[in-house]
Amino acid sequence: MLRFLTAGESHGPSLVAIVEGLPAGLAVDFDAVTADLRRRQTGYGRGRRMAIESDRAAAQSGIRHGRTTGGPIALVIPNKDWENWQRTMHVEADMPAGATGTERPAVTRPRPGHADLAGFVKYGHEDMRNVLERASARETAARVAIGAIARQLLCHLGVDIASHVTGIGSAVVPSPLASPFADVRAIPADSPLHCVDRSLEQRMIAEIDRARDAGDTVGGSFEVIAHGVPPGLGSYAHWDRKLDGRLAQALMSIPAIKAVGIGLGAGVSTIPGSRVHDEIVPRTGAGSSVMAVARPTNNAGGLEGGVTNGEDLRISAYMKPISTLMKPLRSVDLATMQESPATVERSDVCAVPAAAVVGEAMVAIVLADAAMEKFGGDSLDELVANWKAFKERVAQRFRR
Repeated sequence: MLRFLTAGESHGPSLVAIVEGLPAGLAVDFDAVTADLRRRQTGYGRGRRMAIESDRAAAQSGIRHGRTTGGPIALVIPNKDWENWQRTMHVEADMPAGATGTERPAVTRPRPGHADLAGFVKYGHEDMRNVLERASARETAARVAIGAIARQLLCHLGVDIASHVTGIGSAVVPSPLASPFADVRAIPADSPLHCVDRSLEQRMIAEIDRARDAGDTVGGSFEVIAHGVPPGLGSYAHWDRKLDGRLAQALMSIPAIKAVGIGLGAGVSTIPGSRVHDEIVPRTGAGSSVMAVARPTNNAGGLEGGVTNGEDLRISAYMKPISTLMKPLRSVDLATMQESPATVERSDVCAVPAAAVVGEAMVAIVLADAAMEKFGGDSLDELVANWKAFKERVAQRFRR
């Protein structure tokens, strides 16, 4: 089982991740990890925090001479902004001598849409900074670092992952499934919103500008595509092993994600079955798939019965607008129980492109876990050998 934990607060000293279950012998490219962390910080509509941080993950264990040992991997991502928050976020009971930054007042005015009020009730905190610091999407930097390593494992199984923004506000890609993986992979790295349609991207930018000018925020949607996914990952036999359920939970765990769709997603509820289900035909010509059959369409998004079917895995996520507004909504000051504007924290206007990078990471982690479950092996060589043997067995079954 591939599993992980993260720790750390948005303005604490660092973020920490512990990853368990990766096979021994995987060469880890930390430049690639840093590149994914950098991608998470980009995108039109991001806030000032992104100009402060330049994230890098440092391994503390589980990697020796550039390769995984099979033991737990500990990663640390320092927060550069910590020097501005030491007087507010110190761990010690009393403020340490020499602490830097500003001593900020307690947060007592919860923001509608954020975890502030729910955390106040659940944990009994009087200062809701204890809630918002951990509930912050800053935590997802640790997930991106983990996902970057999982992605490197998947590369050895022929899997590649990319994402694209499919909507910002009312500017929406009409049919995301019409965008092939190659087109999504070819989106330039400096694309402001990582959208396949450059003219629509300009409309998306205008949506963000309007929200910023109004002191508001705007949400949107993105799609993650995994290409080259082996068939047979997941299970139809048990509810908790169905891969579609595992992927949905992983994406729904990303802050501000309120809905997930696989393939056509919610669209399957309005179309007849004859137009939803992907027909099965003999494959003609050479291809990378081990399957000797083909699907002219991929409305199922690469998953049937909770199991991958050899087609591209396509999963979409829908993100609500960020809950910190520069023109705050009505709230209640819980210290006085008087109506008051909600707290304003430094924030983004739109973070959908960043959420897409986090989505890639979560898909990579789930797929790596499913691959380890299916093929097994304590070392990378053993895992790859098992995968190759599986491919040969599947190909043999289609020979008639």
